[in-house]
Amino acid sequence: MIKGFKIGFGFGLASAVITTLGLMVGLAASTQSKLAIIGGIVMIAVADSFADSLGIHIAKESEGNFNNKQVWQATLFTLFFKMVFASSFLVPIILLPIYPALYVSMIWGALILIFQSLKLAKDNKTKIHMVIIEHLSIAVLVIIINYYLGGFIAHLGLN
Repeated sequence: MIKGFKIGFGFGLASAVITTLGLMVGLAASTQSKLAIIGGIVMIAVADSFADSLGIHIAKESEGNFNNKQVWQATLFTLFFKMVFASSFLVPIILLPIYPALYVSMIWGALILIFQSLKLAKDNKTKIHMVIIEHLSIAVLVIIINYYLGGFIAHLGLN
């Protein structure tokens, strides 16, 4: 598999799931606004995808063990996969009421992370359940933290 593809896919997928779910839950807790959540997802799909791509670009250049082509492949694949996976969360939020959409999105995000965790565990010959638990635990932690942060922000009543 192309080194840049593998980096871009793994990073873009994980970042899209964790960032988008955290934002969705936080915005739902603070605003209860579908428009705010949709806007947030679109901003992540665009701005955060470019930011993450630049981060990968600089990180891979800094490592010094990637040629220019591999650096650009990692950059562009990160941009593409972050945009695709972040945008996929628009479907439930557009089609469903906010809270059912959040539950569907969390299931969708968990399935994406489980799929990637299975692949990683098999490729690295590590214990599948440990990799899944590790990755899902981080996602759950981000969701919980953002839920309470969103509630705190709503409690401030800064309208």
